[in-house]
Amino acid sequence: MSGDVAGAVQANGAAWRVLPDRETRPSLGSMNASVPVPKTGLWLRRFLAFVGPGYMVSVGYMDPGNWATDIAGGSKFGYTLLSVILLSNLMAIVLQALAARLGIVTGRDLAQACRDHYSRPVNIMLWLACELAIIACDLAEVIGTAIALNLLFGIPLIWGAIITAVDVFLVLMLMQRGFRALEAFVIALLVVIFSCFVIQIVLAAPAVKDIVGGFLPQASVVSNPEALYLAIGIIGATVMPHNLYLHSSIVQTRAYERTDEGKRAAIRWAVTDSTIALMLALFVNAAILIMAAAVFYNNGRTDVEEIGQAYQLLSPMLGVGIASTVFAIALLASGVNSTVTATLAGQIVMEGFLHLRIPDWARRLITRGLAILPVVAVTAVYGDRGTNDLLVLSQVVLSMQLPFAIIPLVRFVSDRRKMGVFVTPTWLTALSWVIASVILVLDIKLVLDTFTGAGG
Repeated sequence: MSGDVAGAVQANGAAWRVLPDRETRPSLGSMNASVPVPKTGLWLRRFLAFVGPGYMVSVGYMDPGNWATDIAGGSKFGYTLLSVILLSNLMAIVLQALAARLGIVTGRDLAQACRDHYSRPVNIMLWLACELAIIACDLAEVIGTAIALNLLFGIPLIWGAIITAVDVFLVLMLMQRGFRALEAFVIALLVVIFSCFVIQIVLAAPAVKDIVGGFLPQASVVSNPEALYLAIGIIGATVMPHNLYLHSSIVQTRAYERTDEGKRAAIRWAVTDSTIALMLALFVNAAILIMAAAVFYNNGRTDVEEIGQAYQLLSPMLGVGIASTVFAIALLASGVNSTVTATLAGQIVMEGFLHLRIPDWARRLITRGLAILPVVAVTAVYGDRGTNDLLVLSQVVLSMQLPFAIIPLVRFVSDRRKMGVFVTPTWLTALSWVIASVILVLDIKLVLDTFTGAGG
């Protein structure tokens, strides 16, 4: 381990336990501090050196798990739930800023920080909960990719799920070329997704005043039980726990100076990067709902809830043959992108909590295999409808894991013994706990409603 990283780990005195070298190796190993950061020159050059991690994190906020809730929200309630998408995105911006702060200041990702702070039994529980969330997240992405392959090429869902295993080797190949290559791949697919939805919005031609009105909070979101249920689903599907582990690690790939001044600049650029990237995610999520509102809700089709339904109806209702194809291309790009980042998050969590020394390809193949097997089994027994139910279940599992990621994160960054001069100010600490409380309460309600059959 480099002296810089060791210094970062121990910079805050006795707040972090002194661990053997094998346990304090940097997050992501050789990828840590591998991306050069210019110390002089135009501010734009320094900012561009930090561009990348935020976009990788943003992938989780527009993955296939979000599509069903956005489509259902738009088709049933028009533009009303746009305000919920905006609120959940603002919450995500704050939480991801905290994750970046933790990684940059302490030199530890969230999994490593939990291992340093908590007892072994607690860490085992946190690890198991996090692995379950990674598998659930991977499950949603495998299903989304399989659905896209089925819609575009007629590939059966079972074979589509199996094909997604190729992503594991894609990640390995890209990381061998350096972390920038992986970021470039992710950003390229994000451009594809963004372009597809620009086309969709142009074809749907929604009224601007309706969109603006949708971003304003409305009482009907709370007063209507079905709207509230979908609103909770949107928030639950937006804030992904694995992204907090991911961001706290990949911000450390930048070779910023491990001094107070260097960390302060790194936090500023990293938060700027993630905020801009999450605004892109806001556009994509909003575009899915806007498209559903303009095409389905405005034409009386309030029954559209599934991705396959939307694909089948888009071209006939818009009168443009390419509309459904563009929709499926965006879904495929979203699924592939999400599997790449979820697989990387699985590596970070496994290494952070357990420090397992197994080959990269084996670690990634294990994570992906645990996600593919349920999809193949459910599809074989229950058919396409079974995969839709499995997609919903994956989001519930993610919601149940959120407390195990959010609470430690907010606790660590608000602890002066751990963060030193970089401890979050009082107002940010208070805001963070409010956001954490809101998300947790809503997600608990989502889980209870799902198992009791409430909310429609």
